[in-house]
Amino acid sequence: MSEIVQLNGYSDGDVDTNRTDNAHLNDIVAERYSRRQTLMGGATATATAFLGTSLLAACDSDFLSPVAGDSVDAGGALTTSAGRAVTLVGTAASGAGVGVTWTQTAGPTVTLTNANTLSASFIAPAVSAATTLTFQLAAAGGSSDTTTVTVNPIQLGFTAVPKNRNDVVTVPAGYTVTVLTRLGDPIAAGVPAFANNGTDTNYAQRIGDHGDALYWYGLSATGARDDNGSTRGLMVQNHENLNVQYLHPNGPTGVSGAVVARPEAEVIKEIEAHGVSVVEYRDAGNRVWSYVQNSTFNRRITPNTPVVFNGPVRGSAFLRTPYSTDGTAGRGTINNCANGHTLWATNITCEENWAGYFVRSGDDAQRTARELTSLRRYGVTQSEANANYRWSTVATTNTAIKRWDARATVGGSATTDWRNEPNQYGWCVEFDPYDPTSVPRKRTALGRFGHEGAWYGRFISGRKLAVYLGDDARGEYFYKFVTNAVWDPADAQRTDRLAVGDKYLDQGTLYVAKFNADGTGTWLPLVFGQVPDRPAVGADPAYVFADQIDILVNTRLAGDAVGATKMDRPEWTATSWANGDIYLTLTNNNATLRPLNGTDAANPRHYNDPRGTPATNQFGNPNGHILRLREAQSGGQEDPAATTFTWDIYLFGADSADSNADVNISGLTADNDFSSPDGLWFSRPQNPSGLIRPLLWIQTDDGAFTDRTNNQMLAALPGPTGDGGARTITNVGSGGATATQATRVGAAATAATLKRFLVGPIECEITGVDTTPDGRTLFVGIQHPGENGTPTAPTSAWPASQAGPAPAGTRPRSAIVAITKTDGGVVGL
Repeated sequence: MSEIVQLNGYSDGDVDTNRTDNAHLNDIVAERYSRRQTLMGGATATATAFLGTSLLAACDSDFLSPVAGDSVDAGGALTTSAGRAVTLVGTAASGAGVGVTWTQTAGPTVTLTNANTLSASFIAPAVSAATTLTFQLAAAGGSSDTTTVTVNPIQLGFTAVPKNRNDVVTVPAGYTVTVLTRLGDPIAAGVPAFANNGTDTNYAQRIGDHGDALYWYGLSATGARDDNGSTRGLMVQNHENLNVQYLHPNGPTGVSGAVVARPEAEVIKEIEAHGVSVVEYRDAGNRVWSYVQNSTFNRRITPNTPVVFNGPVRGSAFLRTPYSTDGTAGRGTINNCANGHTLWATNITCEENWAGYFVRSGDDAQRTARELTSLRRYGVTQSEANANYRWSTVATTNTAIKRWDARATVGGSATTDWRNEPNQYGWCVEFDPYDPTSVPRKRTALGRFGHEGAWYGRFISGRKLAVYLGDDARGEYFYKFVTNAVWDPADAQRTDRLAVGDKYLDQGTLYVAKFNADGTGTWLPLVFGQVPDRPAVGADPAYVFADQIDILVNTRLAGDAVGATKMDRPEWTATSWANGDIYLTLTNNNATLRPLNGTDAANPRHYNDPRGTPATNQFGNPNGHILRLREAQSGGQEDPAATTFTWDIYLFGADSADSNADVNISGLTADNDFSSPDGLWFSRPQNPSGLIRPLLWIQTDDGAFTDRTNNQMLAALPGPTGDGGARTITNVGSGGATATQATRVGAAATAATLKRFLVGPIECEITGVDTTPDGRTLFVGIQHPGENGTPTAPTSAWPASQAGPAPAGTRPRSAIVAITKTDGGVVGL
């Protein structure tokens, strides 16, 4: 007699998501009980029915091993969806164990695990429509039987996480959080464990602070590059800034109040805590993760690391300093926010809010009018009292510290003082994570501004490459760099990786975006001879560009000159691997830079989101939005070098409980409302979450909505650009005045297309996201928890609090977490 078998791939609690006519679990249990009682007796059958209900996909344990000529049953049909773990459970008349084999006979090919047992498993493949997979279970010398698994397209397979203000990382039921590398963790042999009391030093061999964008670079078991490696790899993470109050025993000395000389030891620590880390991670089995402290791959790139300049600006007068009198070299990288990655396996780290570290005031008489226009446009205007951390006040001859004083001296020059040091920052920096001895290269062809990140469009053989670049400040621009070279897929596996970067990133054309009211847009070339003079602004005279080098050093001025669209803080971009659409987060804006009568189609809202009790008004666009565009098509797909595009606004951030339809345009609910989108990333195309309709991860960096919830991460399944339509909204200003604005909006969000997946700990930002190539481990960066606390009264104890209540006074630390699904499926599905 055949046994009844449950094929279990996914359970969504007590909600019935399976609309097939397959047997209900209770009926299976009852029938299993009835048949086994007939065969084996009541007591054994009762126990077996209970175990079958609890374990579902576990193989039967109350039979003997199969024998030659055995009869097998492959079980009933199953329905699941892409990316979910599926277990095939067969039975044999004489028992379970050896002599059986599962094989796939139809449908998209999957990899079967434990195919020589009665219980085999696999990850459901990506499909565009319901697709049937057929499997055969055969006994050696005996019978065989088949079963089917119907796979539906990708779904968000979790219950939305409620908004909360807890001091933990909250994820859906069925998921596990593991804390990995944290601020101060040692990444070299012999470096002591982190005390976390402000006494620690040598951050050049420890994990830095404010972990930001991250990316996984796979390794094989032997330590070679492996783009599909999911159990061993290198985690590359930026370290943007500091919770400086926790780096020293009693906080920093001399960063506020009257200007005094700061202690050199404190400043060295703070400088070293910036930059980038490269750290080896390993899976001990079943996604049990840890990092390798003494790995030969481990590396810190700090503001003191030697770098070289590549591209058109290399060797120019703009880059000459006492450190590099020929303008070809520099030291380090700072305020590294987001990133980029290449198909030739290099990392691009991007310098964002670098200007505030420099002292530069009181030297106007020693500067030309052109210099002053440039310095003011980039915000290099701080006095000693206002500069970030006041590093230049240290009484030292150490030029790694003194260079942060960018004042031009009387009778001095670019090679005798540090007047040009600000020009050494604001670039995209490429490095090879697999070679810790390689020298990072600053790619000047991509322009100089407050780079958020550098993300490629799709790599299409025989076509030029496009790199998309946000300038993260309110009222700044969105850029695209197009390579001169066309993509050769053979370059992806070259071992001289930085030389490949030279080929694609040192020559090309930089463009800036102009968004039109009708949903079209134009890429304006920033090419000498095509860029007019920048008109006079306030006290600054008109700026006349001298050459292409001038445009690349003063890219913001060039964007002004051509009339680019001023955006609401353009930050991360992400590319849909399915259709090539480009997504851009526009984090927020205030009423000064986005007034009631200063909106446009691409930045259409002005409204109030009152915060807290009593309510504090927040006018402007405090919740931000996500824009997307599609490049003009050529040959049936997007042309990376196109100079025109279409666009719409994919999502508008809003408080669902306190917004009308002209603010909550996307129809957000309590399960998916958000504010200030920042991080943005499409899942990798090596697994089902990144294929056909890729899963999009959205992270927030918010202050406007934190009276409702800590910062969060959402999972989304977007449609294509243009899936909505035209809309006119009514904006309301602080005095009740109104103004209308036409715009282009995407399809409204639904529970099936947007859900909150994660909420972070107190006062954190959620930033940095990637998965292993198989999609079964998700890495997320948790930045600056407890940022408003003090050394004696921290406002968060995370990550110590993740495991339970932490001792009073525990200092918070930025960290990376690994999130895995308990059933082993693809995260989010």
